[in-house]
Amino acid sequence: MFNQLHTRWGTSLDENVVLPEYPRPHMVRENYRNLNGYWEYAISKSSEIPREFDGRILVPFSPESTLSGVNRIVQPDEYLHYRLQFHLTEKEAGQRLLLHFGAVDQMCSVFINYVYVGSHSGGYLPFSFDISKFVSDGSNDINVVVNDYSDTSYHARGKQKLNRGGMFYQAQSGMWKSVWTEWVPQNYISDIKLLPSYDEGKVEITVMDNRSENIPVHIEIMKDGMHIGSAGFLSNQRTGIDIPDYISWTPESPHLYDVIITMGEDRITSYFAMRKYSVGRDSRGLPRFMLNNKPYFHNGLLDQGYWPDGLMTAPEDAALIYDIQTMKDLGYNMIRKHIKIEPERWYYHCDKLGMLVWQDMINGGREYHMNFVCALPNKIMWTGHFIKDHMYRAFARQDKQGREDYYIELKGMIDCLYNFPSIAAWVPFNEGWGQFDAGEASRRVRKWDPSRLIDEASGWFDQFGGDMFSIHNYWRPLKIKPKRRVVALTEYGGYSCRMAGHSFCEEIYGYRDYKNSKDLTAGYKGLIERDILPNIKNGLSAVIYTQVSDVEEEVNGILTYDRECLKLDVDTVKELNRRIYQEFDACI
Repeated sequence: MFNQLHTRWGTSLDENVVLPEYPRPHMVRENYRNLNGYWEYAISKSSEIPREFDGRILVPFSPESTLSGVNRIVQPDEYLHYRLQFHLTEKEAGQRLLLHFGAVDQMCSVFINYVYVGSHSGGYLPFSFDISKFVSDGSNDINVVVNDYSDTSYHARGKQKLNRGGMFYQAQSGMWKSVWTEWVPQNYISDIKLLPSYDEGKVEITVMDNRSENIPVHIEIMKDGMHIGSAGFLSNQRTGIDIPDYISWTPESPHLYDVIITMGEDRITSYFAMRKYSVGRDSRGLPRFMLNNKPYFHNGLLDQGYWPDGLMTAPEDAALIYDIQTMKDLGYNMIRKHIKIEPERWYYHCDKLGMLVWQDMINGGREYHMNFVCALPNKIMWTGHFIKDHMYRAFARQDKQGREDYYIELKGMIDCLYNFPSIAAWVPFNEGWGQFDAGEASRRVRKWDPSRLIDEASGWFDQFGGDMFSIHNYWRPLKIKPKRRVVALTEYGGYSCRMAGHSFCEEIYGYRDYKNSKDLTAGYKGLIERDILPNIKNGLSAVIYTQVSDVEEEVNGILTYDRECLKLDVDTVKELNRRIYQEFDACI
């Protein structure tokens, strides 16, 4: 049995205004039509569009969530059908109509007025279609047909599991990020890349057009509402623009520059920050993470990004802000987004509020051999660092197509999130879950984005690449020795405390159980003083505590699953974080 929990944002949700904010902060157009809200849905054994539908579903909440109004698990042999009728008062002459999906889990085909438009594979990344030739004045139909294999195949699935339990959560399916349309001109901006060149004092900008025709582009850069620079160049060509007397972005001072980009009749707004991530050495020669050429300690938390009423979809934008701001107020400066790609507005809030992000790639592969990928490395400390990951079957990666899909989606994730200044590190693999050829993954990531750090194989099964020696340690006292790479404790803690009335079920999953907040706080304090503070002088440069919030059976969050209780004593946590930064400053 489980308790259906609700968040304050889910309880107050206006079903007529669902996640109305423009979903793509780096390419904002004023011309925007939000398609979130009630759609018709049906679940059947056939991929054929049904004549009759089962009822209404509140998009973009998956049918497995309570906020969707459906509360049903879609099985791998079933198809989830959506239909929406939308009205065009007058088709825009000489314009294109784009239909955008934030994410659809897992495979989908899209039809406009019952004509096939296109399909997409992969449940975490955005995609869009030009539907101009399929629509007409008046009423139009959108049909989306979804199939989700969840954890029964090799596809990327993250923490989802049909038989949830422990560290794996309720599987979900279908549309779980915003859906919207926008009119654009015949030649329009299809993508942009913004790269701060910190040492040179400039930003490098590339504007891509949909036809690759090298069209004139005009850029205007604003600082606090004041014009500070402009440039003209051609699309599809990278151009550097000087930023005089620039202000650096840090979590303590998250300064952003606004950008207006015009290409012919198309106009978007965006933003960037001046910052630099790198690796250097402190005054004693120990390798350290650097932010803007200065040693910087990454003090963070693991974050699954789940909600009791929306599953992977937060009920409101304000809910995303709450988690980030609460952790920042406690003194943390980093969040590791764990095996999930959030809606882009989450990263925007990290940029704006000042929170570093380590971004995990979504894990895939067949059913994992948990004794091999988790139990063995935990029993024999970091044994996995000496095991090669080209043994595909041992790592549940025997499907060649799955390995090929991984690289496609890894590149897709980096392209999608490239412009967000807060993202400091990419994490291609976690704890051997579907890991393979991690060295090759690191090489590709470095090629695609040389401006960020890489945690090649978080936890164990290290292949000696990337920027850090990555440790997961939940069971033993930590003893750090200096390494040639930066030493990072990328998971630790996981201390559990079940709060009556705020927990999903009776089961408890965690690494040490406490009965109340007072004891939990004492345990947390002891852990920081035993494992973290003494090891900073030995080269420890990043720590990631498990975790931001409870999720289902996991009650090891600082916040309860419904976000109503903060379990740790606020003043104690703030003081411990102050001591961490103070100790780091004394050691560098």
